[in-house]
Amino acid sequence: MASKLLRAVVLGPPGSGKGTVCQRIAESFGLQHLSSGHFLRENIRAKSEVGVLAKQYLERGLLVPDHVITSVMMMELEKKQSQHWLLDGFPRTLVQAEALDRICELDLVINLNIPFETLKDRLSARWIHPASGRVYNMEFNPPQVHGIDDITGEPLIQREDDKPDAVAARLRKYKDAAKPVIELYKSRGVLHAFSGTETNKIWPYVYTLVSSKIRPVNSKEAD
Repeated sequence: MASKLLRAVVLGPPGSGKGTVCQRIAESFGLQHLSSGHFLRENIRAKSEVGVLAKQYLERGLLVPDHVITSVMMMELEKKQSQHWLLDGFPRTLVQAEALDRICELDLVINLNIPFETLKDRLSARWIHPASGRVYNMEFNPPQVHGIDDITGEPLIQREDDKPDAVAARLRKYKDAAKPVIELYKSRGVLHAFSGTETNKIWPYVYTLVSSKIRPVNSKEAD
């Protein structure tokens, strides 16, 4: 096992189960789970300079530009130099990947390949708690009370871009931006792709791969 700090990324389209996989890796292997969505929400709540900027884009239903998200993530990575970490939601574009290259070399990139129809179904059934980013799926992970967040009791919303008409365009946009990122990491020999329709079936293979790079903090493999 390498004693150096592990630098890993999980790539996957919206609805691919990326957040769940990242959470499981972080818990099983003691990695810091660094989610771009989480840090954006924190900056928006704190009304920081990048938070105010990001909010303007999000309110107009636009993607947050590369320079804004890169600036948020670089600040976070600066604080985590002495820890093993796992990136979730970054890099999404070649420009972001090149910015990441300037500060570190990745050891492992996991790419989740999920069929288009599965993604479409998952996203259309997805509702979120805006303040925390908690995600519910009305089919396999519904809230205890319909339309209400389990923890705060606040209402859930369906994002405009999770509505059926918007989903196909959103997935196409992701695919176009992610393709050169996937090709870059493939050419470096650090990319590992996993295909399937169920996170629980993909997970044991991901667990085995990550185990070859870093020792689990607890030997209990997630079911």
